[in-house]
Amino acid sequence: MTLTADARTDAAHSTAVPPWWRQAAVYQIYPRSFADSNGDGLGDIRGVTSRADYLAELGIDAVWLSPFYPSELADGGYDVADYRDVDPRLGTLDDFDDMVAALHARGIRVVVDIVPNHTSDQHAWFQEALAAGRGSAARERYIFRDGKGPDGAEPPADWVSVFGGPAWERVADGQWYFHNFATEQPDLNWDNPEVRADFVRTLRFWSDRGVDGFRIDVAHMLTKDLAEPLPSRAELDALPFDGTHPLIDRDDVHEIYAEWRKVFNEYDPPRTAVAEAWVAPSRIPLYARPESLGQAFNFDLLQADFDAAEFRRVVSDNLTLAEASGSSSTWVLSNHDVVRHATRYGLPPLPGERGRDAEKHGSAWLRAGGPESALDREGGLRRARAASAFLLGLPGSAYLYQGEELGLHEVADIPAGERQDPTFFRTEGEEIGRDGCRVPLPWTAEGSSLGFGADGAHLPQPAWFAQYAVDAQEDDAHSTLELYRRALKLRHELQTEEKLEWIETGRDDVLHFRRPNGWEVVTNFGVEPYALGAGEIVLSTAEDASGEVPGEATVWVRTA
Repeated sequence: MTLTADARTDAAHSTAVPPWWRQAAVYQIYPRSFADSNGDGLGDIRGVTSRADYLAELGIDAVWLSPFYPSELADGGYDVADYRDVDPRLGTLDDFDDMVAALHARGIRVVVDIVPNHTSDQHAWFQEALAAGRGSAARERYIFRDGKGPDGAEPPADWVSVFGGPAWERVADGQWYFHNFATEQPDLNWDNPEVRADFVRTLRFWSDRGVDGFRIDVAHMLTKDLAEPLPSRAELDALPFDGTHPLIDRDDVHEIYAEWRKVFNEYDPPRTAVAEAWVAPSRIPLYARPESLGQAFNFDLLQADFDAAEFRRVVSDNLTLAEASGSSSTWVLSNHDVVRHATRYGLPPLPGERGRDAEKHGSAWLRAGGPESALDREGGLRRARAASAFLLGLPGSAYLYQGEELGLHEVADIPAGERQDPTFFRTEGEEIGRDGCRVPLPWTAEGSSLGFGADGAHLPQPAWFAQYAVDAQEDDAHSTLELYRRALKLRHELQTEEKLEWIETGRDDVLHFRRPNGWEVVTNFGVEPYALGAGEIVLSTAEDASGEVPGEATVWVRTA
C-alpha cells in the first residue's frame, strides 16, 4: 500500500494554512499520577484543573490525557470499561467539562486517549458475551474460538501476549478469547459493524464536549485475519510486516481511519488525531496522511543513544517521512511506557547494543535492582536537558511527558507488593514494568505526598523526589523547570516554517541546524567545548555558554 501522487498533492495543499497541531508542544498527563484533589491517593480530573495555571505558565499548546475512563486498572486505565464516561474515582463528566473549559480559557487544547484494540473484561459488552454463550451476537464483538484437542482444552494457538503469558484465555463454557495484552483486555473484532459504529459514536461524544483531538492507542493492531487454520507462534513470527500480517499493521485498518477522518472533518476546526503505530518507517505515512489519522508518532529519538550521528539520521529520516505524508513529524523522548530519558542517558551502554536497543538499558538497570552506582544521575540529567532543547528546536510537534520538565529520573526501588504494571506480574518479575515512570509528581518539597495530594500516593515517591519538586525549582533560574519554560516561550516566538538546514561543524559529536528565520540550534554531544560563531545566545542548557557550547549541552542562537 503506497501513497498516490494525488494523495501527496492533496496533503501538500492541506497545509497551506498550518493547523494548530503541526508544530504544537503537547504535554502528556497520566491523570492518576498528576495531581490528587481529594486526598485518596489517585490523581483526578479536578487535580488537572487545579494545575491549569501551571500548565499555562509552562507554555504548552495542548495536553494529552492518558485514559481517565472507568477501569479496574489492570493496565493503568488502558483496560476501559466505558468509553463515554469518567472513572468515578477520578471525577465526573461535569468535572471533565470544567477541566476542558479551564484549559481552553488559557489557550490550551485537549487531546484524549482512545483505546480501540480492546476493552476491559468488565465492559458491558464482554460481560454480555460471557453470559450469552457460544455462537451469540454478543461474542461476535470479540474474538472467541473453540480450543484444540478432543475436549477443546488447548488454546486455539500457542501465541504469547505482549505482557507475557498466553494470548488466549478460556471461559467457563470452554471457549477461548484472544487478548493481545493482559487477560483483562479482550481484543475487539473490528470486522463487526457494531464495533465500528460504536467507536464513531465515542469520537463524536468527546468531540461534542470540546475535545480537540485524539491519541489512538496501538493504532496498528485493530484489524486481524484469523481465518482457520491459525498459524503457530513460530509461523506468525516469521511473517513479514508489509500490510498482510494477520495481526499487525494490516492495510485494511486504514478503512477504519478513513471513516474516522470523515467524522473529524465534520467539526470546525477538524479534530486531530495521532497514531501510536509501532510500524516500519516506510509505513508511517499511511497513518499520518490527511485522509487517515493525520499524524503518527515517531519513536526513533526515544530509542536512540545520546549520539550526534544517530540524532541526525533520525531527524533527517523522519522529516522525509513527514514530507511524504504531508503531515508534520513528531518528536518524543519519554512517555508513560518507557524509562525516563534522564535515566536512560545516565546509564552505561549494554555490551553490543546501540540505537533501537537503547531503551533496554534502563530496563536492564531496573531488573538489576536499580543500583545507584550504575547511574550517573547528574550526567543523565545534563544529557536529557541537552536532548530536550534539541528536540524543542526541531520543526514539527514536540510531545512531552509529565515530570520531564522537572528533570525526574526513573524510580527503581518500588517494592513488589506496591507495583501495579501487569508486565511485572505476568512475567513473574522478569520484566520490571513501567511503574517507575508513573510515580506521582512532586509539587512541593514538603508533605506526605510532596504536594500531590493530602495523604500519600498510589505509587510510593522516593525521598529524593523532594529536590525535584516544582516549588524547589521555581525560583532557580538554572533549574530544569525554568529551562523548559524559557524554551517553550522562545519556541513560540521563534517558530517558523517546518524546515531546517544542517550546518557542518567539522566535528562528529556536534550538530548544528538553522531554521528559516535565523533561529539556530547547536548541540554538543561530546565533552570538549565547541566555539560558536556570530549570533545572540538566547537559550543554553549549561550555566556558562559565553561564546561556546560546553560539553553535553545545547545552545539556541538568534542570527537574524
